Amino acid sequence: MSVNITFLGGANTVTGSKYLVRHGKQSLLVDCGLFQGYKQLRLRNWTPLPLIPNQLDAVLLTHAHLDHSGYLPLLAREGFEGRIFATPGTRALCGILLPDSGHIQEEDAAFANRHGFSKHAPALPLYTRQDALDCLPVIKAIDFAHTFEPIPGWRATFSHAGHILGAASVLLEVAGRRILFSGDLGRSDDLIMQPPDRAPAADTVLIESTYGDREHPDEDVLAELGPALHRVAARGGVAVIPVFAVGRAQALLHAIAELKAQGDIPKSLPVFLDSPMAIHTTQLVPHFAAEYQLNSKQIHALTHCATMVNTPDESKALANRHGPMVILAASGMATGGRVLHHLAHYAGDHRNMVILTGFQAPGTRGATLASGSKSVRIHGRDVGVSAEVVQLQSASAHADARQLMAWLRTMPEGPGQVYIVHGEMGPADELRKRIKHELGWRALVPEHGSSWPT
Repeated sequence: MSVNITFLGGANTVTGSKYLVRHGKQSLLVDCGLFQGYKQLRLRNWTPLPLIPNQLDAVLLTHAHLDHSGYLPLLAREGFEGRIFATPGTRALCGILLPDSGHIQEEDAAFANRHGFSKHAPALPLYTRQDALDCLPVIKAIDFAHTFEPIPGWRATFSHAGHILGAASVLLEVAGRRILFSGDLGRSDDLIMQPPDRAPAADTVLIESTYGDREHPDEDVLAELGPALHRVAARGGVAVIPVFAVGRAQALLHAIAELKAQGDIPKSLPVFLDSPMAIHTTQLVPHFAAEYQLNSKQIHALTHCATMVNTPDESKALANRHGPMVILAASGMATGGRVLHHLAHYAGDHRNMVILTGFQAPGTRGATLASGSKSVRIHGRDVGVSAEVVQLQSASAHADARQLMAWLRTMPEGPGQVYIVHGEMGPADELRKRIKHELGWRALVPEHGSSWPT
Protein backbone atom coordinates (compact mmCIF):
# COMPACT_ATOMS: atom_id res chain seq x y z
CA MET A 1 0.00 0.00 0.00
CA SER A 2 1.54 3.30 -1.13
CA VAL A 3 2.40 6.38 0.90
CA ASN A 4 1.31 9.65 -0.72
CA ILE A 5 1.91 13.33 0.01
CA THR A 6 -0.61 16.04 -0.88
CA PHE A 7 0.75 19.58 -0.99
CA LEU A 8 -1.94 21.71 0.67
CA GLY A 9 0.36 24.70 1.17
CA GLY A 10 3.97 25.74 0.89
CA ALA A 11 3.95 24.84 -2.84
CA ASN A 12 5.09 27.61 -5.20
CA THR A 13 4.88 29.99 -2.24
CA VAL A 14 6.70 30.58 1.04
CA THR A 15 3.58 30.47 3.12
CA GLY A 16 0.76 28.19 4.30
CA SER A 17 2.91 25.08 4.73
CA LYS A 18 0.73 21.95 5.01
CA TYR A 19 1.85 18.51 3.83
CA LEU A 20 -0.73 15.73 4.11
CA VAL A 21 0.81 12.25 4.33
CA ARG A 22 -1.57 9.34 3.71
CA HIS A 23 -1.10 5.60 4.08
CA GLY A 24 -4.23 3.46 3.88
CA LYS A 25 -6.88 4.97 6.13
CA GLN A 26 -4.37 6.83 8.26
CA SER A 27 -3.11 10.37 7.68
CA LEU A 28 -1.19 13.17 9.32
CA LEU A 29 -0.22 16.73 8.52
CA VAL A 30 3.34 17.94 8.66
CA ASP A 31 2.86 21.63 9.50
CA CYS A 32 -0.44 23.47 9.57
CA GLY A 33 0.32 27.02 8.51
CA LEU A 34 -1.54 30.18 7.54
CA PHE A 35 -1.28 31.71 4.08
CA GLN A 36 0.09 35.25 4.13
CA GLY A 37 0.98 37.88 1.53
CA TYR A 38 -1.05 38.16 -1.67
CA LYS A 39 -4.80 38.43 -1.15
CA GLN A 40 -5.46 35.40 -3.35
CA LEU A 41 -3.21 33.40 -1.04
CA ARG A 42 -4.81 34.78 2.13
CA LEU A 43 -8.24 33.82 0.78
CA ARG A 44 -7.14 30.17 0.89
CA ASN A 45 -7.30 30.40 4.69
CA TRP A 46 -11.08 30.72 4.36
CA THR A 47 -11.44 27.71 2.04
CA PRO A 48 -12.04 24.41 3.87
CA LEU A 49 -9.22 21.90 3.58
CA PRO A 50 -9.90 18.83 1.38
CA LEU A 51 -9.97 16.58 4.42
CA ILE A 52 -12.28 15.81 7.33
CA PRO A 53 -10.53 17.21 10.42
CA ASN A 54 -11.82 14.54 12.81
CA GLN A 55 -10.45 11.85 10.48
CA LEU A 56 -6.93 13.30 10.61
CA ASP A 57 -4.82 11.28 13.05
CA ALA A 58 -2.00 13.68 14.01
CA VAL A 59 -0.07 16.85 13.22
CA LEU A 60 3.70 17.26 13.32
CA LEU A 61 5.08 20.79 13.55
CA THR A 62 8.52 21.71 12.26
CA HIS A 63 8.41 25.06 14.07
CA ALA A 64 6.12 27.74 15.43
CA HIS A 65 6.15 30.51 12.81
CA LEU A 66 2.56 31.20 11.78
CA ASP A 67 3.11 30.12 8.18
CA HIS A 68 3.75 26.67 9.69
CA SER A 69 1.49 26.61 12.78
CA GLY A 70 -1.09 29.37 12.42
CA TYR A 71 -3.94 27.27 11.00
CA LEU A 72 -4.01 24.93 14.04
CA PRO A 73 -6.75 26.83 15.96
CA LEU A 74 -9.05 26.62 12.94
CA LEU A 75 -8.29 22.92 12.40
CA ALA A 76 -9.12 22.20 16.05
CA ARG A 77 -12.29 24.31 15.95
CA GLU A 78 -13.46 22.39 12.88
CA GLY A 79 -13.20 19.05 14.67
CA PHE A 80 -9.60 17.79 14.75
CA GLU A 81 -9.27 15.61 17.86
CA GLY A 82 -5.80 14.08 17.40
CA ARG A 83 -2.48 15.03 18.94
CA ILE A 84 -0.07 17.70 17.79
CA PHE A 85 3.62 16.90 18.22
CA ALA A 86 6.39 19.50 18.44
CA THR A 87 9.71 20.15 20.14
CA PRO A 88 9.64 21.78 23.60
CA GLY A 89 10.73 25.12 22.15
CA THR A 90 8.04 25.00 19.49
CA ARG A 91 5.35 24.16 22.02
CA ALA A 92 6.47 27.08 24.20
CA LEU A 93 6.38 29.45 21.23
CA CYS A 94 2.98 28.24 20.06
CA GLY A 95 1.68 29.23 23.48
CA ILE A 96 2.76 32.77 22.61
CA LEU A 97 2.15 33.03 18.86
CA LEU A 98 -1.22 31.36 18.41
CA PRO A 99 -3.21 33.33 21.03
CA ASP A 100 -1.53 36.50 19.78
CA SER A 101 -2.51 35.64 16.21
CA GLY A 102 -6.14 35.18 17.26
CA HIS A 103 -6.04 38.44 19.22
CA ILE A 104 -4.59 40.39 16.27
CA GLN A 105 -7.22 38.97 13.93
CA GLU A 106 -9.96 40.03 16.35
CA GLU A 107 -8.39 43.49 16.65
CA ASP A 108 -8.03 43.91 12.89
CA ALA A 109 -11.65 42.86 12.33
CA ALA A 110 -12.85 45.28 15.01
CA PHE A 111 -10.72 48.10 13.54
CA ALA A 112 -12.12 47.40 10.07
CA ASN A 113 -15.66 47.49 11.42
CA ARG A 114 -15.09 50.77 13.30
CA HIS A 115 -13.62 52.47 10.26
CA GLY A 116 -15.79 50.81 7.63
CA PHE A 117 -13.07 49.78 5.18
CA SER A 118 -13.93 46.08 5.01
CA LYS A 119 -16.05 44.75 2.16
CA HIS A 120 -17.70 42.42 4.67
CA ALA A 121 -20.28 43.59 7.20
CA PRO A 122 -19.29 42.76 9.76
CA ALA A 123 -15.65 41.79 9.22
CA LEU A 124 -14.91 38.58 11.13
CA PRO A 125 -11.64 37.11 12.41
CA LEU A 126 -10.49 33.82 10.91
CA TYR A 127 -10.33 32.54 14.49
CA THR A 128 -10.25 34.05 17.96
CA ARG A 129 -7.78 34.12 20.81
CA GLN A 130 -9.98 31.62 22.64
CA ASP A 131 -9.88 29.26 19.65
CA ALA A 132 -6.08 29.36 19.89
CA LEU A 133 -6.06 28.77 23.63
CA ASP A 134 -8.39 25.79 23.16
CA CYS A 135 -5.93 23.99 20.84
CA LEU A 136 -2.80 24.42 22.98
CA PRO A 137 -3.42 21.57 25.48
CA VAL A 138 -3.17 18.92 22.75
CA ILE A 139 0.36 19.96 21.72
CA LYS A 140 2.75 17.32 23.09
CA ALA A 141 6.44 18.18 23.43
CA ILE A 142 8.96 15.65 22.10
CA ASP A 143 12.70 16.13 22.58
CA PHE A 144 15.10 16.32 19.67
CA ALA A 145 16.58 12.97 18.55
CA HIS A 146 13.85 10.99 20.38
CA THR A 147 11.96 8.65 18.04
CA PHE A 148 8.21 8.44 18.77
CA GLU A 149 4.99 7.16 17.19
CA PRO A 150 2.57 9.96 16.19
CA ILE A 151 0.30 7.17 14.86
CA PRO A 152 0.73 3.53 15.90
CA GLY A 153 3.26 2.03 13.50
CA TRP A 154 4.44 5.44 12.20
CA ARG A 155 7.81 6.64 13.55
CA ALA A 156 9.02 10.24 13.67
CA THR A 157 12.21 11.95 14.83
CA PHE A 158 12.98 15.65 15.22
CA SER A 159 16.48 16.97 14.44
CA HIS A 160 17.80 20.52 14.89
CA ALA A 161 17.08 22.81 11.93
CA GLY A 162 18.52 26.04 13.37
CA HIS A 163 16.36 28.93 12.06
CA ILE A 164 14.49 29.78 15.30
CA LEU A 165 13.99 28.37 18.78
CA GLY A 166 12.60 24.84 18.57
CA ALA A 167 12.86 24.57 14.79
CA ALA A 168 13.20 21.00 13.56
CA SER A 169 13.55 18.83 10.52
CA VAL A 170 11.29 15.76 10.68
CA LEU A 171 12.15 12.22 9.60
CA LEU A 172 8.92 10.26 9.15
CA GLU A 173 9.04 6.48 8.72
CA VAL A 174 5.90 4.69 7.51
CA ALA A 175 5.30 1.48 5.57
CA GLY A 176 9.02 1.06 4.95
CA ARG A 177 9.40 4.58 3.51
CA ARG A 178 11.60 7.26 5.05
CA ILE A 179 10.41 10.82 4.33
CA LEU A 180 12.52 13.79 5.41
CA PHE A 181 10.91 17.22 5.84
CA SER A 182 13.59 19.91 6.09
CA GLY A 183 11.29 22.47 7.70
CA ASP A 184 12.79 25.96 7.50
CA LEU A 185 16.54 25.45 7.60
CA GLY A 186 18.70 27.94 9.44
CA ARG A 187 22.06 29.23 8.33
CA SER A 188 25.30 27.50 9.18
CA ASP A 189 26.61 30.99 10.07
CA ASP A 190 23.52 32.31 11.89
CA LEU A 191 24.03 35.26 14.22
CA ILE A 192 22.49 33.57 17.26
CA MET A 193 21.22 30.05 16.48
CA GLN A 194 23.15 26.80 16.41
CA PRO A 195 23.55 25.37 12.87
CA PRO A 196 21.27 22.62 11.53
CA ASP A 197 22.08 18.97 12.21
CA ARG A 198 23.30 16.74 9.38
CA ALA A 199 20.50 15.29 7.25
CA PRO A 200 19.65 11.61 7.88
CA ALA A 201 19.15 9.02 5.15
CA ALA A 202 15.72 9.14 3.47
CA ASP A 203 13.89 7.86 0.40
CA THR A 204 12.08 11.16 -0.18
CA VAL A 205 13.06 14.70 0.83
CA LEU A 206 10.94 17.85 1.01
CA ILE A 207 13.32 20.80 1.13
CA GLU A 208 12.49 24.47 1.56
CA SER A 209 13.66 26.91 -1.11
CA THR A 210 13.04 30.43 0.24
CA TYR A 211 16.53 31.45 -0.91
CA GLY A 212 16.90 28.70 -3.51
CA ASP A 213 18.18 31.08 -6.19
CA ARG A 214 20.64 33.24 -4.28
CA GLU A 215 23.39 33.39 -1.74
CA HIS A 216 23.65 35.66 1.27
CA PRO A 217 26.26 38.44 1.05
CA ASP A 218 29.54 38.04 2.86
CA GLU A 219 28.75 41.17 4.89
CA ASP A 220 27.24 40.37 8.29
CA VAL A 221 24.30 41.95 10.09
CA LEU A 222 26.47 44.13 12.31
CA ALA A 223 28.26 45.63 9.29
CA GLU A 224 24.94 46.45 7.63
CA LEU A 225 22.92 47.55 10.65
CA GLY A 226 25.63 49.63 12.36
CA PRO A 227 26.00 52.35 9.68
CA ALA A 228 22.22 52.58 9.20
CA LEU A 229 21.53 53.15 12.92
CA HIS A 230 24.49 55.51 13.20
CA ARG A 231 23.10 57.54 10.29
CA VAL A 232 19.55 57.85 11.61
CA ALA A 233 20.77 58.63 15.14
CA ALA A 234 23.00 61.41 13.83
CA ARG A 235 20.06 63.16 12.20
CA GLY A 236 17.78 62.69 15.20
CA GLY A 237 15.43 60.36 13.36
CA VAL A 238 13.38 57.34 14.36
CA ALA A 239 14.22 53.91 13.00
CA VAL A 240 11.16 51.67 12.68
CA ILE A 241 12.18 48.03 12.29
CA PRO A 242 9.43 45.56 11.38
CA VAL A 243 10.54 42.28 12.94
CA PHE A 244 9.26 38.77 13.26
CA ALA A 245 8.55 38.45 16.95
CA VAL A 246 10.16 35.03 16.97
CA GLY A 247 13.73 34.81 15.77
CA ARG A 248 14.37 38.09 13.98
CA ALA A 249 13.55 40.27 17.00
CA GLN A 250 16.04 38.37 19.18
CA ALA A 251 18.74 38.46 16.48
CA LEU A 252 18.30 42.23 16.07
CA LEU A 253 18.41 42.81 19.84
CA HIS A 254 21.68 40.85 19.98
CA ALA A 255 23.08 42.86 17.06
CA ILE A 256 22.13 46.19 18.68
CA ALA A 257 23.64 45.11 22.00
CA GLU A 258 26.87 44.14 20.21
CA LEU A 259 26.98 47.43 18.26
CA LYS A 260 26.59 49.41 21.48
CA ALA A 261 29.26 47.34 23.23
CA GLN A 262 31.66 47.95 20.33
CA GLY A 263 30.91 51.69 20.28
CA ASP A 264 29.57 51.61 16.72
CA ILE A 265 26.32 53.27 17.77
CA PRO A 266 25.67 55.51 20.80
CA LYS A 267 25.21 53.55 24.01
CA SER A 268 22.51 56.10 24.90
CA LEU A 269 20.41 55.40 21.78
CA PRO A 270 16.96 54.43 23.13
CA VAL A 271 15.65 51.09 21.88
CA PHE A 272 12.05 49.91 22.32
CA LEU A 273 10.69 46.42 21.74
CA ASP A 274 7.01 47.04 21.02
CA SER A 275 5.51 43.57 20.78
CA PRO A 276 4.22 41.50 23.70
CA MET A 277 4.85 38.40 21.62
CA ALA A 278 8.47 39.37 20.95
CA ILE A 279 8.93 40.27 24.62
CA HIS A 280 7.67 36.87 25.78
CA THR A 281 9.82 35.12 23.19
CA THR A 282 12.89 37.06 24.29
CA GLN A 283 12.24 35.99 27.87
CA LEU A 284 12.41 32.34 26.73
CA VAL A 285 15.98 32.62 25.45
CA PRO A 286 17.73 31.92 28.79
CA HIS A 287 15.55 28.83 29.30
CA PHE A 288 16.66 27.29 25.98
CA ALA A 289 20.26 28.50 26.00
CA ALA A 290 21.58 25.26 24.45
CA GLU A 291 19.84 26.07 21.14
CA TYR A 292 21.74 29.36 20.89
CA GLN A 293 25.42 29.95 20.20
CA LEU A 294 25.56 32.81 22.73
CA ASN A 295 27.36 32.90 26.06
CA SER A 296 25.62 33.93 29.28
CA LYS A 297 26.90 37.53 29.03
CA GLN A 298 25.53 37.88 25.48
CA ILE A 299 22.19 36.37 26.48
CA HIS A 300 21.93 38.86 29.36
CA ALA A 301 22.73 41.75 27.00
CA LEU A 302 20.17 40.54 24.45
CA THR A 303 17.40 40.37 27.03
CA HIS A 304 18.20 43.75 28.61
CA CYS A 305 19.13 46.07 25.72
CA ALA A 306 15.60 47.37 25.01
CA THR A 307 12.74 48.94 26.93
CA MET A 308 9.87 46.47 26.78
CA VAL A 309 6.60 48.01 25.57
CA ASN A 310 3.72 45.81 26.69
CA THR A 311 0.43 47.72 26.66
CA PRO A 312 -1.31 49.53 23.79
CA ASP A 313 -1.15 52.77 25.78
CA GLU A 314 2.63 52.42 26.18
CA SER A 315 2.88 51.80 22.44
CA LYS A 316 0.83 54.89 21.60
CA ALA A 317 2.96 56.96 23.99
CA LEU A 318 6.02 56.34 21.80
CA ALA A 319 4.51 58.74 19.27
CA ASN A 320 5.02 61.57 21.79
CA ARG A 321 8.76 60.94 22.06
CA HIS A 322 11.34 62.66 19.89
CA GLY A 323 14.16 60.89 18.09
CA PRO A 324 16.67 59.55 17.94
CA MET A 325 15.27 56.17 18.89
CA VAL A 326 14.78 52.67 17.54
CA ILE A 327 11.42 50.88 17.57
CA LEU A 328 11.29 47.16 16.87
CA ALA A 329 7.72 45.97 16.35
CA ALA A 330 5.94 43.03 14.76
CA SER A 331 5.13 41.94 12.16
CA GLY A 332 8.25 41.29 10.09
CA MET A 333 6.63 41.88 6.70
CA ALA A 334 4.35 44.65 8.04
CA THR A 335 1.26 42.49 7.44
CA GLY A 336 -0.34 43.47 10.77
CA GLY A 337 0.31 44.34 14.39
CA ARG A 338 1.63 47.46 16.09
CA VAL A 339 4.29 48.19 13.49
CA LEU A 340 1.56 49.45 11.16
CA HIS A 341 0.76 52.32 13.51
CA HIS A 342 4.45 53.26 13.74
CA LEU A 343 4.87 53.12 9.97
CA ALA A 344 1.80 55.31 9.50
CA HIS A 345 3.22 57.82 12.01
CA TYR A 346 6.89 57.90 10.96
CA ALA A 347 7.13 56.90 7.28
CA GLY A 348 6.33 60.41 6.03
CA ASP A 349 9.40 62.13 7.58
CA HIS A 350 12.67 62.08 5.63
CA ARG A 351 14.72 62.08 8.87
CA ASN A 352 13.30 58.70 9.80
CA MET A 353 14.19 55.25 8.56
CA VAL A 354 12.43 51.95 7.93
CA ILE A 355 14.74 48.97 8.25
CA LEU A 356 13.52 45.74 6.64
CA THR A 357 15.24 42.72 8.08
CA GLY A 358 14.99 39.95 5.51
CA PHE A 359 12.77 38.31 2.93
CA GLN A 360 9.57 40.23 2.18
CA ALA A 361 6.96 37.97 0.58
CA PRO A 362 5.31 39.36 -2.57
CA GLY A 363 2.06 41.12 -1.76
CA THR A 364 3.08 42.26 1.72
CA ARG A 365 3.59 45.87 2.80
CA GLY A 366 7.21 44.99 3.45
CA ALA A 367 7.62 44.08 -0.22
CA THR A 368 5.94 47.36 -1.22
CA LEU A 369 8.41 49.31 0.93
CA ALA A 370 11.37 47.30 -0.37
CA SER A 371 10.36 48.10 -3.97
CA GLY A 372 10.88 51.82 -3.35
CA SER A 373 7.21 52.74 -3.52
CA LYS A 374 6.43 56.28 -2.39
CA SER A 375 3.26 55.16 -0.64
CA VAL A 376 1.99 52.16 1.27
CA ARG A 377 -1.60 51.32 2.15
CA ILE A 378 -2.22 51.05 5.89
CA HIS A 379 -5.62 50.65 7.53
CA GLY A 380 -7.49 51.61 4.39
CA ARG A 381 -5.50 54.73 3.48
CA ASP A 382 -2.39 55.54 1.46
CA VAL A 383 0.55 56.66 3.61
CA GLY A 384 3.34 58.62 1.93
CA VAL A 385 6.85 57.24 2.32
CA SER A 386 9.60 59.86 2.65
CA ALA A 387 11.65 57.98 5.24
CA GLU A 388 14.83 56.24 4.12
CA VAL A 389 14.14 52.54 3.52
CA VAL A 390 16.99 50.14 4.22
CA GLN A 391 16.73 46.43 3.51
CA LEU A 392 19.27 44.30 5.33
CA GLN A 393 20.54 41.58 3.02
CA SER A 394 22.33 39.60 5.72
CA ALA A 395 19.65 39.25 8.40
CA SER A 396 17.79 36.28 6.98
CA ALA A 397 17.31 33.28 9.26
CA HIS A 398 17.00 30.96 6.23
CA ALA A 399 19.79 28.96 4.65
CA ASP A 400 20.76 30.27 1.21
CA ALA A 401 21.12 28.16 -1.93
CA ARG A 402 24.69 27.13 -1.16
CA GLN A 403 23.78 26.16 2.41
CA LEU A 404 20.70 24.21 1.25
CA MET A 405 22.89 22.23 -1.14
CA ALA A 406 25.47 21.68 1.59
CA TRP A 407 22.76 20.29 3.90
CA LEU A 408 21.56 17.87 1.22
CA ARG A 409 25.15 16.72 0.69
CA THR A 410 25.32 15.63 4.34
CA MET A 411 22.86 12.82 3.56
CA PRO A 412 24.59 9.42 3.72
CA GLU A 413 23.20 8.56 0.27
CA GLY A 414 21.01 10.18 -2.36
CA PRO A 415 17.21 9.96 -1.99
CA GLY A 416 14.96 8.61 -4.71
CA GLN A 417 12.96 11.84 -4.94
CA VAL A 418 13.28 15.46 -3.82
CA TYR A 419 10.30 17.81 -3.68
CA ILE A 420 11.12 21.53 -3.66
CA VAL A 421 8.71 23.38 -1.36
CA HIS A 422 8.32 26.64 0.59
CA GLY A 423 9.64 28.90 -2.16
CA GLU A 424 8.39 31.21 -4.89
CA MET A 425 8.42 29.72 -8.39
CA GLY A 426 11.76 31.25 -9.41
CA PRO A 427 13.84 30.23 -6.37
CA ALA A 428 12.17 26.79 -6.22
CA ASP A 429 12.93 26.01 -9.85
CA GLU A 430 16.51 27.25 -9.59
CA LEU A 431 17.10 24.93 -6.64
CA ARG A 432 15.47 22.08 -8.57
CA LYS A 433 17.88 22.59 -11.47
CA ARG A 434 20.85 22.81 -9.15
CA ILE A 435 19.92 19.57 -7.36
CA LYS A 436 19.46 17.80 -10.69
CA HIS A 437 22.69 19.08 -12.25
CA GLU A 438 25.04 19.01 -9.25
CA LEU A 439 23.74 15.97 -7.40
CA GLY A 440 22.03 14.02 -10.14
CA TRP A 441 18.92 13.49 -8.02
CA ARG A 442 15.31 13.49 -9.19
CA ALA A 443 13.77 16.80 -8.17
CA LEU A 444 10.30 18.26 -8.70
CA VAL A 445 8.47 21.46 -7.77
CA PRO A 446 4.94 20.29 -6.86
CA GLU A 447 1.83 22.31 -7.61
CA HIS A 448 -0.54 23.44 -4.89
CA GLY A 449 -3.08 20.70 -4.22
CA SER A 450 -1.16 18.00 -6.13
CA SER A 451 -0.48 14.52 -4.73
CA TRP A 452 2.68 12.52 -5.29
CA PRO A 453 4.07 9.18 -4.14
CA THR A 454 6.99 8.86 -1.78
